[in-house]
Amino acid sequence: MRIGNFEINDNSPVFIIAELSANHNQNKQIALDTIRAAKLAGADAIKLQTYTPDTLTIDCDNEYFQIDKGTLWDGKTLYELYKEAYTPWEWHKELFEEAKKQGLICFSSPFDNTAVDLLESLDAPAYKIASFEIQDIPLIEYTASKGKPIILSTGIATADDIQLAVDTCRQAGNEQIILLKCTSSYPAPIELANMKTMVDMKNKFGVLVGLSDHTMGNTVPVVSASLGAKVIEKHFIVNKAVGGPDAEFSLDPAEFKSMVDAVRDVEKALGVVTYELSEKVEKNRKFARSLFVVENIKKGETISPKNVRSIRPGYGLHPKLLKNILGKKVNTDIETGTPLRLSMID
Repeated sequence: MRIGNFEINDNSPVFIIAELSANHNQNKQIALDTIRAAKLAGADAIKLQTYTPDTLTIDCDNEYFQIDKGTLWDGKTLYELYKEAYTPWEWHKELFEEAKKQGLICFSSPFDNTAVDLLESLDAPAYKIASFEIQDIPLIEYTASKGKPIILSTGIATADDIQLAVDTCRQAGNEQIILLKCTSSYPAPIELANMKTMVDMKNKFGVLVGLSDHTMGNTVPVVSASLGAKVIEKHFIVNKAVGGPDAEFSLDPAEFKSMVDAVRDVEKALGVVTYELSEKVEKNRKFARSLFVVENIKKGETISPKNVRSIRPGYGLHPKLLKNILGKKVNTDIETGTPLRLSMID
């Protein structure tokens, strides 16, 4: 599949997304600066979140709408959090244009149908369904119907939830599906990453897979890349002094660049399946073992383990021939340190 000008398949580089989320602190200039910084840090894409407090919840402060589950946001209502965190819709066009100017792909997570409609008007090249919306089947159905690649985050999903979401996309005629392994904890403990699940998702659901990461540092993204992630999403903040709801588990430009560099190094290390030796390695074969004369041998004398051994370097006969030549006579005088040749043996 293709997102913007980026081809995503089993052999493509990892598609690295900088998640803007709430890291603008309701300041459009910070949002624009973040887009520019994401490009410099090596991101392939910048992702927004498209909602308002009223498209996500209602302004109610009874017990059902209080945040009190040991999160970074305890003490607030859902409405208060989303009012603080949302990206104003009137910014979207300018943010999309700035991303294009910087050479970044820009897309978003819609949280209701009106958000999808806004993003369609901006020609968004893909859609991301957030973890907590994976059970919103009508939203997934509407989003998938637009025929764009759809990235599903699985942070709170059971296997049945994932299957239903994938089936919904396919029934809408959309096979361009990527599942992201995610741990919906902020920040997420590394021991809950369970990256083997990402590998299983690829096999179980027959789709490309990746990572939406809320852990601290680079370890989990690097592991995911080594296990076949084709997408990595990480929250990005231009400066942690900006603060805000997501600052604690977001990477600043230096940290994000370090992650990108590490992932790109993993890609280089994975390389391709090949048994051919590079020119550099081929040159080093001379330091391999071979058969050398290690004690002077006179013409007519017999080759024995005492006078011929397999040692480094590799200028003599292959060591596999040792058992075949033991007991045979040489047809010339041979000094210690001479690589053994077949022409020296009767």
